[in-house]
Amino acid sequence: MAKKDGGDIAPALFGFAAGFAAEFVTRKALTFAWTRATGEEPPTDLESPEVGLGRALSWAVVAGVGVEVARVLAVRATRKQLSGTPRAENGS
Repeated sequence: MAKKDGGDIAPALFGFAAGFAAEFVTRKALTFAWTRATGEEPPTDLESPEVGLGRALSWAVVAGVGVEVARVLAVRATRKQLSGTPRAENGS
């Protein structure tokens, strides 16, 4: 996967690794927090009819948003650290 602008591939690889690590750690932390808050393990098969719709949707939202926020922050922090200069924002 070559960069079109001729940039270095190292920030992309380190960003990928940081995102993967952040996803793993965040999922473990969310599972622990869910178990402490509800007294039950989070659902593993969200499509199972044995899992209530509210419980399945709640876990899907918590896990999805939590993991993605952690991944984005980890990738951005890694790339910023490796590049040494902040990237220009495009208004997003």
